Amino acid sequence: MFPELASVEFQRFPFEHFLGRTTLPDGGADWLDWLEHEAPWKLTVTEFYEQYEFSLLHASLGTSLKCLVAPETLSALKHEMSKYFGEPLSERVDVTAHKLVRGQTIRLHNDFIPGGESHRLLLQLNEGWQPDHGGYLMFFHGPEPETASNVIEPVSGSVQAFAISPRSYHAVSTVHAEKRFTIVYSFHPGSE
Repeated sequence: MFPELASVEFQRFPFEHFLGRTTLPDGGADWLDWLEHEAPWKLTVTEFYEQYEFSLLHASLGTSLKCLVAPETLSALKHEMSKYFGEPLSERVDVTAHKLVRGQTIRLHNDFIPGGESHRLLLQLNEGWQPDHGGYLMFFHGPEPETASNVIEPVSGSVQAFAISPRSYHAVSTVHAEKRFTIVYSFHPGSE
């Protein structure tokens, strides 16, 4: 069953997060092909980012992508997130695809909205990613760029997860070549 998380490293600083890996079916080639040629991308522009995105829960997915939103996948991910972060999560999980193209970036922000999502998991789908492509995920100790503490390569099959809080400052560096694809799972707080 997808996804099985491996090589998970949990860290508490600069905020609670973990880094890990998963094995992509067929190396993710079918997923990337669908995202490149059939996905219903819509440009979204806000004060801190410009990117293409869409909800996987409300799209007509290719057969190979259905496992990304299958109930057993969402349940397994919710279980893993609850286990690592030690917090109950609700059954509600939002799943979106993000695409950054050359010149796009996501500036420093923290995603915190009282009563909103509490945790996020990112699955990177960037086959052939090279350091000069850009699109690094960055974690910060505070709202200033000079407080960067982690710079994470968006290699295909890598997974990053974090607790959303007023301290969860992060950004994505400018994409310089190719495209950067990420599947984003957003979790909501639950009760025991």
